[in-house]
Parts: sequence; C-alpha cells; structure tokens
Amino acid sequence: MSETMRASRRGLGAGLRATAKVLPEHARAHNRALVLQHLFHEGPTSRADLARATSLTRVTISDLVNVLLAEGLVEELGVQPGRRVGKPAILVGMRTDAYQIVAVDLSDDAVMRGAVLTLTGEAVVRRSLAVEGRSGDDLVDLLTRFARGLLSAASRPVIGIGVGSPGIIDPSGRVVEAPNRAWFDLPLAGMLTDRLGLPVQVANDANTAALGEYTYGGAAGSMLVLTIGQGVGAGIMVDGARVHGAGDAAGELGHVTVVDGGEPCACGRRGCLETVLSVPALRKAVAGLDTEEADAVLAAAGRVLGTTLAPVVSALNLAEVLLSGPAELVDGALRQAATDTLRTRTMPAVAASLRLRMATLDEDVVLAGAAVLVLAAQLGVS
Repeated sequence: MSETMRASRRGLGAGLRATAKVLPEHARAHNRALVLQHLFHEGPTSRADLARATSLTRVTISDLVNVLLAEGLVEELGVQPGRRVGKPAILVGMRTDAYQIVAVDLSDDAVMRGAVLTLTGEAVVRRSLAVEGRSGDDLVDLLTRFARGLLSAASRPVIGIGVGSPGIIDPSGRVVEAPNRAWFDLPLAGMLTDRLGLPVQVANDANTAALGEYTYGGAAGSMLVLTIGQGVGAGIMVDGARVHGAGDAAGELGHVTVVDGGEPCACGRRGCLETVLSVPALRKAVAGLDTEEADAVLAAAGRVLGTTLAPVVSALNLAEVLLSGPAELVDGALRQAATDTLRTRTMPAVAASLRLRMATLDEDVVLAGAAVLVLAAQLGVS
C-alpha cells in the first residue's frame, strides 16, 4: 500500500455525503447510510452527536445503532473523554477492520491486479495474474478463478467484490462494449455474482478511479480523473455524484478526434486523443530523444490535452483535473503545458480555482475505487 493511500486512510474527513431526510419508504436505508457515512468519515461519535450531525431524532439514532451493533458493523468504544456533566456519552465506532472487500483492476491489457482490502482501503493481500491474450468468455473464466483465489485469501468476512474494467458499462454492471476484451452486451456483474455467491459491482475503470480519489484520495466533489495507460479514459464527478451520461459513456475522451488525419486508432478512426496521449503513443514519440527534445514532444501532447479538456472543464466548472499515469511521462512538461493551455482557453473565473495535479493513489487508484463501488452498494458509504 502506498504512503499516500495510508495518509489518506488516516484522514478520512471528506465529510458527510448525504445530508437530508427522504420519503418514508426509503427512510430506513437512507438513514442507516447517513449514520455509516458519518462514522466512516468522521470516526467514533456519541449517539447524541450522531443525532445532531444527521438531523435525525435520538430515538431513531438509538434504534439504528442497535441494529448496526447487532449486524456487527459498529461497536461501542467506551466513554467520550472530556465530559464531566451529566450522563457519560458512549462513543460508537465503525468496525472497519472486521470486514473486507475484494477488488479487481482490469485496466491493464496484460495483467489483472487484485487485492483484499479493509473497508478503509488498506490492502491486506495483493495478487496479479497474466492475462496472456485472453478475451471474451475465456477472460470471464480467468477473472472468476482470480476472484475466487482472492476470496480464499481473505481473513475476514467479505461484503462484496468490486471490478474496474475498460469499456462502456451501465449501472447494473453490464458491459455494453469493451472491444479490447471482446465483451459486448455482457452482464458481467450478474454472471460473477452467480458464480461467486457474493454481490459483485462492475464499473468503468476511469469512473472507478474517480470514486477512489474522491473517497480515499481527498479529491474535490467536482473533478475529472484522466487515466493514461494502454488507452485514455476519464471519470467525472460533479457535486459528489458520478456522471454516467445518457448512454453510460460519459468520460470517453480517449476517442475524441484531436488530430485531423492523424494516426489510426483501435476504434477504427484516426487521430483520437488516445493516439497522442496513451502510454504506448508517448513512449514511441520520445524514443531515442534527449531530455530537451523529449520535453518538447511531451509539451505538445500536453497542449493537445489542455485543448481537449478546456470545454469540459468550463461546461462543468470543475475544481480539479487529476492525471493518473506514469510520472516520468505525465508529471513534467506534459502536465505543465496542459495546465497553461487550460488557463489560456478558459475564463478567469473558471481557471482561477482549477487545479491540475497527479492522482494521489498512484497504481492503487482503480483498486481503491472498486472498493468504493462495494461500500456504496452494500453500506451506502462513498
């Protein structure tokens, strides 16, 4: 586990995501999530303080805490220190080490990476497995075996499995299309749930990365994470909610045409952003160049990126753009040129508050986001 991830784990103070009561038929699940959200992000809290923080009555809080105690999700931690007047307040805390999550990252064409994580994102077990060119049903079978191995390595009850995968994926975990995996109209989450006997959540890897940075990395609620690897993808969050889009394809910036008549792209067109900004494209472009020449090439790619991002950043008034990719290629001339281009191509009111930085969670970002998929689905925590 990276030091940045450990640091973010220690400071899970991103605040309560859900803040209002809802209709009676949804109230119990919603209010349960309110309590777990607060305990997850703010730490041990008394019942009275939980009532104040969530705007729920003390009777409702007492009932919810009793249920969560019975489920083993929370525990009483003794008397709250520093209070001398009246009945001592007993602190309640979430048992974040009592349960685990299995997370799988399919963003690399050559290797699937997996981990058993605590609820706060700390890796207990790590594994990887070569894909060896598998696709279609063979890849689903390999993923099933890989997930089973991770489940057997867990040392605590597993509440669910999260998978971050390339492709267009709908909210049910159905892969609409992932051409590089030969997956089309594939109900991947449902298939894995049936095979593994636990709830499985599947989402696009870039969207998953955005969730990981938001929950564990301290990213702003309105931000974009750009993943730069074999391809280029983007996960977008606005006001703390993941953006899906009309066809579940929000963030597919890698296949926006940026160079007329440019290099052929895997999608069948030419000049897509992926042909300029993917890791293979960047490595090919700087091969054999000295440092000054390589920086000039990377800066040119950064200007293309900044031009592509400017309308997105302006339309959504994003606070942050996070880049996830090899630092030796991305965190230097490329990032600086992209920042400069964004500032010259957006209004001062937009550019003044914008940060373009490297992602905090490094290579763990998709695994962390896969854990958040499970937290959100099973516990209502994000």
